[in-house]
Amino acid sequence: MRRGDHSCTAFTDEEAHWQVLTAYTRTGLAEGEKVLIILDPNDLNDDEVVARMDCGSGRVEAAWDSGQLVLTRGPSFFDFPNGRYDKQRQAETFEKEIARARAEGWSGLRNAGDMGWVLEQGLSDDEVVDYESSVESLFADGRFTAICWYDQRRFSDYLVAAACEVHPLRVLERLDAIDVVRTTEGGRIAGAAELPTREKFTEALRVALERPGSRGPFHFELDLTDLTFMEAHCAWQLINLAGSLPEGSKVVVSCGPLVELVLRGLGVDSVPQLELRVEDFE
Repeated sequence: MRRGDHSCTAFTDEEAHWQVLTAYTRTGLAEGEKVLIILDPNDLNDDEVVARMDCGSGRVEAAWDSGQLVLTRGPSFFDFPNGRYDKQRQAETFEKEIARARAEGWSGLRNAGDMGWVLEQGLSDDEVVDYESSVESLFADGRFTAICWYDQRRFSDYLVAAACEVHPLRVLERLDAIDVVRTTEGGRIAGAAELPTREKFTEALRVALERPGSRGPFHFELDLTDLTFMEAHCAWQLINLAGSLPEGSKVVVSCGPLVELVLRGLGVDSVPQLELRVEDFE
């Protein structure tokens, strides 16, 4: 994720969910952002949340003590007027928190929020989608970043799918997950290409790149810009599959500097069928 992203995640695995939330929170703290986490009233208590994310480092605990990390619960945070949902007031509540973070000298406000409050308020699926699409102006200047999280055990399949569609960005449920998508130009793989995802990653490459010897050259665009890590084995698979393609074929790989480093270190420049396009995320 980058600053100014409005994202969502849908999960069923509690442990994986807390791993993602912890990584997201600690990244924000390290970058000098204020972090606001809106929890469900039935979730862990504040001390348990801090201990779980701190992992004995002392950094999360110190951030909580200093006010850089704020933990709250949906009903108390939103303070629904007359006990009922008000879309405009929701947006104004976040606007005040963004302004407060700036006034306190933080580089931005990073939010993660359990969307269980919409169930307590009795909102319809369409009202939830309307709310999610109505707050985009909050992200315009890049000082506000957010993950809206949906527990798939509590929400309808329709709402989870619609929420993922309306958000500009979807966060994977697990830190060790990958997402494979076909595009009109080729394909996109996001996540991390490492031991737990090695099989899925290499199978996606084989399906996309393996061609019978009788076929002629072809062009394929492979988007790896959202791949956060690539182990040597997965990089070798990509290089070898591209190198086995017919002469004149071209696999154009878009990636970030870290993935570029791995691929160049393993000799991607010696494979004429491979071309790297590197994006600088700074």
